[in-house]
Amino acid sequence: MSIFSIPVAAAEYVAQLGQRIRIARIRRGWSVADLASKAGINRNTLTALELGRPGTAIGVCVTVLWALGLEKSLDSVADPDLDVHGKALEASRRPSRAGKPRKAGNEYDF
Repeated sequence: MSIFSIPVAAAEYVAQLGQRIRIARIRRGWSVADLASKAGINRNTLTALELGRPGTAIGVCVTVLWALGLEKSLDSVADPDLDVHGKALEASRRPSRAGKPRKAGNEYDF
């Protein structure tokens, strides 16, 4: 049992990611020990990741994806250019009109 709880939706994503990592490992014909060795982690840690245990460190997840050759799949995770909601919030905080232009201080202006 975990010492902390996460929202159900987040737990489902963690479990799904663990299943995907397990499938990628099996497709490569690697055992848990093989992938754990390639990633430089303990077999129990890899098993926890594959089981979707939320306490598994994100660094472990990224390292395992790297060992599988899947690290590029992280490129779109939390990409600011794909954050439609965040961009909308940012745009709503912009001033509605431009401020008065300031005179540039030119020290050589006589």
